[in-house]
Amino acid sequence: MQPSSAARHGDSSPALAYPRRSLRIDPDSPTRLLRCAQRGRCRDCGNHVEWYHRVRDRPVRLHPHELSAAEVPVEHRWHVSSGLAHPAGDGSAWCRLDHALVCPTGDASTLLVPTLTRLRRALAVNSRRLTDAGVFTLAASKDRSVQRPEDSCRPARPVVQLLYVRYLADGPLDEIRCVAQTRQRDRCTYTVLAPDGPAGVWRLVPVATTQGQLALPTEAMAVYDLSSLPYAEQLRWRTQRCRSHAAATNAADLALTDWEPFDPLLHHAHVHPRLPTHGRRPRPSDDTRKGARP
Repeated sequence: MQPSSAARHGDSSPALAYPRRSLRIDPDSPTRLLRCAQRGRCRDCGNHVEWYHRVRDRPVRLHPHELSAAEVPVEHRWHVSSGLAHPAGDGSAWCRLDHALVCPTGDASTLLVPTLTRLRRALAVNSRRLTDAGVFTLAASKDRSVQRPEDSCRPARPVVQLLYVRYLADGPLDEIRCVAQTRQRDRCTYTVLAPDGPAGVWRLVPVATTQGQLALPTEAMAVYDLSSLPYAEQLRWRTQRCRSHAAATNAADLALTDWEPFDPLLHHAHVHPRLPTHGRRPRPSDDTRKGARP
């Protein structure tokens, strides 16, 4: 008897091979972010969160599971539509929840309904387990300001000015990674700062407060200014893409951009009054100042 040419399992059931499909962004989608890759961890507690874009606002971290709308107050309900998060219910029996509301590191005195209080306690227990297992390190114990001696003036989180807006970067300039998806469906490994491309200029500028307010007269800070670059180059930095993916309109994003609108009142710890390109000169000794030979 000739064996069947069709692939089968050990129990003689047919082994169906489904064609492998890659995720794509719909042309009418309001966001270019692939939803499969946006599950991360909260920097403060280590619990899982899901990032979603909002309409004319910064992305929001939502709790990864749906909750019964009847157990969540109306003012705390969220829903997702077309890849965007909206701070309201959609009329269904289920809703999403902002992670900041139940984050264990938040204000414990906030009055919550019993369901949200139990959820916050469960997340706190999970944070303790992650910490004991070494999977997560509390943000208070992370020291990102530790730098090499030769980079003692390099800001760990520099302030970048592009498209007439100042942003706080999530890491050093040479470590800002492209967020585009490659053909292998992985995140691009190239950085936004191209060694052979146009670069910005470090400048000392006044520390301005919010728009419409005067600058603080007694303080200055180092800003990596990209305003002199062409618009297309500044837009490439804003979308956080390498030079190879800058023109690839069909490439989706596998991560959120790391830019955070700079606020000198909230981010005062990241204000550097010295230019990183100018190192301190060694102070001459008394004998050298007097002209004595060593």
